[in-house]
Amino acid sequence: MLPPCCADSTTSPARPVHGPVPVVTQYATADLIGAIAYDGHDPALDPAWQSTGAPTRARYARWCRHMCGIACLRMALLHRDGQAPPPFQLLSGASHFKAYVQQSGGGIKGLLYLPFADYVRTTHALPVDVHPNLLMPDVISLLDAGRLVMASVSKEIRRPERDPEKRGGHLVLVIGHENGQIHFRNPSGHTPESRAAVLPASRFAAFFGGRGMSLDLPASRHRVAGRPSAEVIGR
Repeated sequence: MLPPCCADSTTSPARPVHGPVPVVTQYATADLIGAIAYDGHDPALDPAWQSTGAPTRARYARWCRHMCGIACLRMALLHRDGQAPPPFQLLSGASHFKAYVQQSGGGIKGLLYLPFADYVRTTHALPVDVHPNLLMPDVISLLDAGRLVMASVSKEIRRPERDPEKRGGHLVLVIGHENGQIHFRNPSGHTPESRAAVLPASRFAAFFGGRGMSLDLPASRHRVAGRPSAEVIGR
């Protein structure tokens, strides 16, 4: 079990970075993400699929590409509480609140921010605000207030040396900023460095879709100096 959020905090710097915040990936096996993203590997072949709490291999394969927001929530809960429900239990709860909608053609619409925020507040007693219009200075201000930010970015933020074709569409958990650098956790990062990532704010902005949600953790425990450790948890 992980320690509660920022348990080793002794100071309150002006620009906080939360820690420890584990890395949780939306796929059961983090080492397969590169193959899934770029080589056509079938996620149904992930040998660890059952560890997510999925009832069947087919259900895991259908949903894993849509669970970046679930992974971000799980990271926040692990950070706050030291424990969290498995991914598919969180998915079931969020779906009950209509944060995901299964469409008639078989597609999945979501994650929908407003019902997801209702789910998080009601079920996990975690205050959350939805931000449909969010600029980078706003993100910095939220981080300075000690919040975690679920930011909509291009999924190609995992390869930041390349310019994205579009902004937004994938959620990452921003955990702080320091010296002009944005610290974040990427549920679909294909390398350890892209999962526990740090980018200049200007480069992060190139992938940022200008929307997201902010999570308000306990005010007395949420500031810590320095960069937090990154324990990779793939499930």
